[in-house]
Amino acid sequence: MKYTSTLLFLIVFSVITLFSDLLMAQTAGNEKQPRILIAYYSLSGNTKKIAQTIQRTIGGDLFEIKTAQSYPTEYRVLVTQAKKEINDGYLPTLKNAVTQIDQYDIVFIGSPNWWGTITPAVSSFLKQANLKGKTVIPFITHGGGGIQNTIQDFTKQCTGCLIDQGSFSSYEGDTIGLTDFLEKLKQIN
Repeated sequence: MKYTSTLLFLIVFSVITLFSDLLMAQTAGNEKQPRILIAYYSLSGNTKKIAQTIQRTIGGDLFEIKTAQSYPTEYRVLVTQAKKEINDGYLPTLKNAVTQIDQYDIVFIGSPNWWGTITPAVSSFLKQANLKGKTVIPFITHGGGGIQNTIQDFTKQCTGCLIDQGSFSSYEGDTIGLTDFLEKLKQIN
């Protein structure tokens, strides 16, 4: 009788453990995937190329930040205007906005490096979008200037955001290293 009770206990315990493990595996497989937004400003197409590569690699919704007024096409005029806007702290009016931004958990934000910082258009986006409590992952394109103050400025301007300090930087839209960067993010998040 004692042997039968012990055997019955072990069988019941094994069955409960097995079902518990199966339930845990099922629950782990049904975890809510984070919603991803990939917002970017791109004048020459370099930042857009990186944004599209991120979307193809990990998914998410693309959102192009657009200013209401176009920038000049002549290079020297553009550079003069961009420098003045940055020095003056000018925030251009945006042509569009993300609807239901609260549905996103992770927001990639791409900006070219203009005069060592993020573009005024991205600054306007950061001011308008409520990104409080969201994980924000900056990515920067440049023509040789590197990251400079862009990540510091993201951090200052994105009130309440969780800025990922290990951002991606691209020389003229080059995607070398982007896949590795995204793989490392998957391991962290």
